[in-house]
Amino acid sequence: MGLHLMKALRTNYLQSLTDDTGIFQHTKFGIPDRSKGYTTDDNARALIAAVMLYSQDKDPKSLELINTYLSFIYHAQNEDGSFNNFMDYNRLFIDDAGSEDCLGRCIWSLGFTVSQALVPENLKNTCRFMLNQSLPLVISLKSPRAQAYTIVGLSYLLEKNTVLSYVFPYATNEIEYEAIDFLPEEAIKISLEKLAFLLHTQYVNNKGIYWHWFEDSLTYGNAMLPWALFRAYRMTSRREFQETAKESLDFLTAKTFTEEGYFKPIGSNGWLQRDGIAAPYDEQPIEACEMLLACREAYEVLGDTAYIALTIHCYEWYLGRNSLQISLINAETGGCYDGIHAKGLNMNQGSESVISYSIAHLVVMNYE
Repeated sequence: MGLHLMKALRTNYLQSLTDDTGIFQHTKFGIPDRSKGYTTDDNARALIAAVMLYSQDKDPKSLELINTYLSFIYHAQNEDGSFNNFMDYNRLFIDDAGSEDCLGRCIWSLGFTVSQALVPENLKNTCRFMLNQSLPLVISLKSPRAQAYTIVGLSYLLEKNTVLSYVFPYATNEIEYEAIDFLPEEAIKISLEKLAFLLHTQYVNNKGIYWHWFEDSLTYGNAMLPWALFRAYRMTSRREFQETAKESLDFLTAKTFTEEGYFKPIGSNGWLQRDGIAAPYDEQPIEACEMLLACREAYEVLGDTAYIALTIHCYEWYLGRNSLQISLINAETGGCYDGIHAKGLNMNQGSESVISYSIAHLVVMNYE
């Protein structure tokens, strides 16, 4: 597929899944399933997509989406800096605290938002406030994916020189203004490097002669791990991070690209255990998006154009270059089907799927 043939991204479906609270988690075919409510995970991902949209089209509707998703995340944050995840349709959170992965996804989305020039400064300050609340929690993260999401989010803060002191008003008898050093740069650098060392060390301790991976299985969100280490290498120039990122990504691509050249993610119905055979289904849209992000980063760090080709193949997975040779994009709405299973397409079109496709589309457009 030539990039010049890409059609403009249709955003009506993303908007149709979003009410004044946030984006709904699931659908029944193309209609939001209100009984399943919302998740902070999905609103964090949606914030990334909305910020990318607004950076491209300057459309006030995209800015409205940013406001909605950011407001949801702010409401989800607890006093200790963690985030609740599951909210029912009555706007009540039904969990005491979300997972470590949820925290990591929020840090990713908030860090990315702060790094984008066109986002209004007032919204960035909200992101900075939440990031500052969460920063003390990140060094204790145990989940490799939570560590990876967090590394990516912190890297955006360092990369774009967005870590600054800001003046905030404090109401007393007279209004006073005090400079608060939110998000101290040195603390962010230390946290990022420590998390990257944890990932790198887990990889070194777990890999074998024919198994170049961080764990004994390939499951969900695999590409986030090498992507995060490429980002960490950029911020620290530590060669071991780059070497681990490349070796693990090359192993993952060998397991997820067919001889015919198309992308086939590890199936969620069984995954892939060390020395085992990969489950063929279900193929999830989010895996194509995250692999695309990792391959793009690999190209930018290593300069090897082979990773550009892999990036494009990940995008083409949505359009029909996949195991079924069927497009996952609904021609009527622009929505994305929820994946490929043994009997064909999953005809539901939930938020995770359309967000993943939207991010993939917007990233690939930048190559034109």
